[in-house]
Amino acid sequence: MIASSTFTLRNLRLSLADPHRIPKPPQASYEPGSEPQPRKFKASPQLSRWSRARSLRSGRKFDRTGQQTQLLDPNPPPQLKERVLPEQKDTSLTASDGDDDVVMTAGKSIYMVSDGTGWTVEHSVGAALGQFEHCLVDRNCAVNTHLFSGIDDVGQLMEIIKQAAKEGAMVVYTLADPSMAESAKQACKIWGLPSIDMLGPITQSIASHLNVSPSGGPRRYPLTDEYFCRIEAIEFTIKQDDGALPQNLHKADIVLAGVSRTGKTPLSIYLSQKGYKVANVPIVMGVPLPKTLFEIDPEKVFGLTINPLVLQTIRRARAKSLGFSEGVRSNYSEMDHVREELEYARKILAQNPVWPVIEVTGKAIEETAAVVLRLYHDRKNKCSMPRISKRY
Repeated sequence: MIASSTFTLRNLRLSLADPHRIPKPPQASYEPGSEPQPRKFKASPQLSRWSRARSLRSGRKFDRTGQQTQLLDPNPPPQLKERVLPEQKDTSLTASDGDDDVVMTAGKSIYMVSDGTGWTVEHSVGAALGQFEHCLVDRNCAVNTHLFSGIDDVGQLMEIIKQAAKEGAMVVYTLADPSMAESAKQACKIWGLPSIDMLGPITQSIASHLNVSPSGGPRRYPLTDEYFCRIEAIEFTIKQDDGALPQNLHKADIVLAGVSRTGKTPLSIYLSQKGYKVANVPIVMGVPLPKTLFEIDPEKVFGLTINPLVLQTIRRARAKSLGFSEGVRSNYSEMDHVREELEYARKILAQNPVWPVIEVTGKAIEETAAVVLRLYHDRKNKCSMPRISKRY
C-alpha cells in the first residue's frame, strides 16, 4: 500500500544557534513491544491486481484504524503541513468487502522535500513507485510517502530530516538553492539516510550545456500571458463539454468524438490544463452530429473507442450511481445496445479516415493524452519523428 499521509511538524524549536549547522543524529529509543503488530484484513477476491494497486495507493475501500501519530506542535506553520491524509501509528488496514484474509505490515517511509509546490518530486517518486505495483499489491513492501512543500529554511529542513532519521525514511528532495541541497545531502549522510537529489544533477548538466549559471531559486509561477492562456483554455473546455455550443468547434485546438463513457470529459479537462482548447462531441445513435464537426480542420479531430465489455461495466456502474430505472439502465448498459452503439460510432469514424481513432481501454487519462498530443504535434509541425516540441 502507498499511504500519502499528512504529517505536521511540532515543536519547531530549532536547537541550532547557527541555522546552517547540522545537528547530531537523534538516538532512537525502542520499547519492548512498541512496534505495531500485523493485523489481518479482508480483501475482495474479485478485485484484479490492477484495481487492487490503485485501491491501495489511493486508500479507497479501506477503513484506516488506529490512533493518529502524535504531532509535534498543535499550531504548526502552514508551509510544513503535508497535503493529504493523516498518518497513523497503526498502519494495518481493514477492507470493506471480500472474503480473503491477508496480513499487512507497517510500511517504510519516503520523505519528499521541495522548496516549491512539490509537483516535480511528487510525480517523480510516483512514477518510480509504479515499477513496484506487483510488490505493493502483494502487500509485502508497503510504502508511506510524505510531501513537504515550500521548505526554504535550513532550520525547517533539518527538523524534517531529523524526523526522517527517527523513522529510518528515505529522503528525496528538489531544492534549487545549492546550499540547501548540500545541507540536505550532508545531513542525510551524517544520519545514514538514503537520499536522492532529483534536481541538482540535471540542473548542473543543463548549465554546462548552455554555459550559463542557474539562478538557484525555486521555480515560481508568474502571471504571464501563457498562464492566462491556460486559464482561458480551461474555461473554453468547460463550456464546450458534451457537445455544447457546436458553433464554437472551429475555435478548439482539439476535438474529441466518441460514445458515452469513453473518457471524453476528463481527457478534455486534462488537456485544457496544459493550455489546449478542447471540445468533445458525443456520438449517440439517433442524434445527428453537428455539421460544424465536418466543416472544421479534420486533423484536429480525434475519435475514442473502447472494448464493449469494459464499456458495459462502466455504464452499469454509472447507471446505478445515477439511480436509473431498470428500463433506462438496460437500454444504456446492456451488451446488445453497447455493441450496436460502438458499431455505429465505428462506421462514422471510418467515414472520416483523417480522424485518428484511439483505443482507450486500460489506458489512464495521462496515457491517452500523451497519444493525442503526440499526434497533434506531429501533424502541426510535420515531424518525421514523433515528438512534442515546445520553445522556451
